[in-house]
Amino acid sequence: MYALIALGYTMVYGIIELINFAHGDVYALGSFYSIAVLGVVGVGAASVLVGPHAFFVALGVLAAAALLCGLTGVVIERVAYRRLRNAPRLAPLISAIGVSLILENLMQQWHGPEHVPFPQFIANGEHAIAGVTFSNNNALVVGITVACLLVLNLIVFRTKLGAAMRATAQDRDAAQLMGINVNATIAWTFFIGSALAGVAGFVSGLYYGSTFFLNGYRAGLVAFTAAVLGGIGNITGAMLGGFLIGIVESLSTQFLGDQWSGVVVFSILILILVFRPSGLVGEQLPEKA
Repeated sequence: MYALIALGYTMVYGIIELINFAHGDVYALGSFYSIAVLGVVGVGAASVLVGPHAFFVALGVLAAAALLCGLTGVVIERVAYRRLRNAPRLAPLISAIGVSLILENLMQQWHGPEHVPFPQFIANGEHAIAGVTFSNNNALVVGITVACLLVLNLIVFRTKLGAAMRATAQDRDAAQLMGINVNATIAWTFFIGSALAGVAGFVSGLYYGSTFFLNGYRAGLVAFTAAVLGGIGNITGAMLGGFLIGIVESLSTQFLGDQWSGVVVFSILILILVFRPSGLVGEQLPEKA
């Protein structure tokens, strides 16, 4: 889940050099969208689906959450960021914080200030392979995440849109001179990054069994740490950083307790920023002219 959220941070930063602090709240919004779509198709809190029916419902809700979050990301870029691209860096940063607060308050008004139950419509049976026990939800999280990462790699490195995104990230003005629609490319970047956050929101709701309007705050910070750990602006680094931070958080919770996991994660952020700001696999690039 951290890997999926971190990809949105790193894609937006790589193309317009903006830390989109509203991205974590788009992830939380994905779980709220998922609940709404499940309600529309008649899946309630007590529903349990089996067989192909469960698979197709999960796939449909996941696609709907991704689409709605993607469109939300496009609206955010168009309204809050586009006019600030050439402004001093503080202006879009403040705008991002403002968008974050707006989304949090909208979610609070939508479902209230308490945790909201997420329908557990997939039977959560357990399996064991080579002495390792895992549940259906465990397999679902890993399977969906890996599939999304593979699809994203294909888009970025094997399509014309991906080439346009990489060209825009390298030199926006030169890309425009070569005929690339920079505005559309940036909008697509926000769409894809936000759609991945929507997928993470659906997966987290199914995994944890509930959602909360402030879920995006901490998850966004941890995912940002993952993006910095891997190398902000580097897609492979975001994937690697997300998995590593998830493992570190799980181990610190297991051996030190939940109250210390945040300390460990954000200590890693500070150390990375101090000693290796380019991240584990990030490439140190010269400043653009």
